Amino acid sequence: MKETRPRSFYVLSCVFALFLLFLYGPMISILVLSFQGPEGGLVFPMNGVSLHWFEKLREGGGQVEIGPALRRSFRLALVVMVLTVTFSVLAGLAFRRGFRGATLLLYVAIASLIVPSIVVSLGIALEFRLIDEGIKALGAAWGIEWIQRDFVSALGPFTSGLGAHLTWTLPFGLLIMFAVFNRFDPAYEEAARDLGATPWQTFRHVTLPMIAPFLIGVAVFGFTLSWDELARSSQVMGADNTLPMQLAAKTTTVTDPEIYALGTATTGSSILLVLVTFTVATLLQRRRQRG
Repeated sequence: MKETRPRSFYVLSCVFALFLLFLYGPMISILVLSFQGPEGGLVFPMNGVSLHWFEKLREGGGQVEIGPALRRSFRLALVVMVLTVTFSVLAGLAFRRGFRGATLLLYVAIASLIVPSIVVSLGIALEFRLIDEGIKALGAAWGIEWIQRDFVSALGPFTSGLGAHLTWTLPFGLLIMFAVFNRFDPAYEEAARDLGATPWQTFRHVTLPMIAPFLIGVAVFGFTLSWDELARSSQVMGADNTLPMQLAAKTTTVTDPEIYALGTATTGSSILLVLVTFTVATLLQRRRQRG
């Protein structure tokens, strides 16, 4: 006898399909519009099909000044990724031992997640403006010529910008590592110490290989969150724009499908990064299980 599905099944299926369309529709639209011809615009219908805008993007002579902003964002994301992984692991190890004030410190560390991003950006910018005033006052008081002649501001991608991005990536890294170490079986470390391993050898040969797949996840979080961060970057980068800031600035002026081509290229790169990450994590997991 053929099973009859209830009407609610079809209603919920339609709702889910609409949700998927709302979630991925903009990305699909950008993907399609990026393959327009030379006379194409930013809306449908398409005007021809070609790789013109990808070629223009590669040449770097179009509306979007991608080169410097792209390289700046990539370097910043790499630094944020390394610092996020390092601090998250160290904090996870410290919280395993327990210390006075650990709970308060945890709340302070993750508090930036609930503070509006633009407020964080404004606060860091104000802080660095005060630092600028202090440096200029010091240069005037001590007669330091290079400060009086060349110093403009301490605001920049790898000073205030780096701090702003870490306020966003570190809490996620900390929460992941806390969850990992809460489920971590210390019997493996105790066995290594019983066999004469030093604390460093225990960490390197036992703890680190077991948490390596999760470190890859923290690294991906750190890189991607920094790569596309806009609100926390808006007030703290000084004269140097990151790629999201550059795109936001360009969309307020005359634009063309080159921006869509850039979106397609970066989305493809992000998907490739995720696939490579999952592959590496799976291989590490299998290697650990065989060991």
